[in-house]
Amino acid sequence: MTSKSQRFNLLLPWLDVLAVTAWGILMLKYWLTGKLNLLIHPNYFGLVVVAGIGLIIVGLFKMQELWQRRRRDIVPNVQHMTLFPPGWGGALLLTAAILGFIFTPQVFASDKALNRGVSDLLGTSRIKPQAFRASIRPEERSLVDWVRTLNVYPEPDAYTGQKAKVQGFVIHPPDLSKEYVFLAKFVLSCCAADAYPVGLPVKLPASQEQYAPDTWLEVEGQMATDNLSGKRQLTIVANSVKKIPQPQNPYSY
Repeated sequence: MTSKSQRFNLLLPWLDVLAVTAWGILMLKYWLTGKLNLLIHPNYFGLVVVAGIGLIIVGLFKMQELWQRRRRDIVPNVQHMTLFPPGWGGALLLTAAILGFIFTPQVFASDKALNRGVSDLLGTSRIKPQAFRASIRPEERSLVDWVRTLNVYPEPDAYTGQKAKVQGFVIHPPDLSKEYVFLAKFVLSCCAADAYPVGLPVKLPASQEQYAPDTWLEVEGQMATDNLSGKRQLTIVANSVKKIPQPQNPYSY
């Protein structure tokens, strides 16, 4: 019985070390494969990379230390106060890291955006107005630029007739008629946990049935004021609608 207990005590530190090292490798994997931008704002990429390298270094040093103890037949003392029973914390961390290797991060889609009303999708309550750039030409504004512009000056008639060329993914809000879709993008402030969608309604030259939810479109047209959901809202009247691949970086910041 004592022998089994000693072997168990020898394995527990290795579990923690493997968990720490796996998380370091996972962070660098997301960075090297271009998936980190789906999880965190680019401003924090450096911190993630440094943390990943640091965890790997700590893991390697601890592996060396544990190996030297094993050769000297020293059983580490693992009796310390923890929230979980001994070994559970390391096992949970290692399991989460393994799942991170198996499953690829996915881009947020229209189902998450539809949890909000159309007024929330316009982004006037969350998107930062200080990012507004008055000097940018209307046809050069991105979808998020248009929402930021509206956040500064929300009168839709002020933009009537201005040209627009924007990209985003399709949402079918249930309260919009068949000649409209909602074009949206997710904005990342810090990480995926705080991502929120913003966008504008688009009046199509054809029925929305041609454009399935989550389809990425490039829309060219002119701005107009429409009455949607009982409110006057700035709307893109589309002259050209083109399906495009999902961008490598689908979020705005």
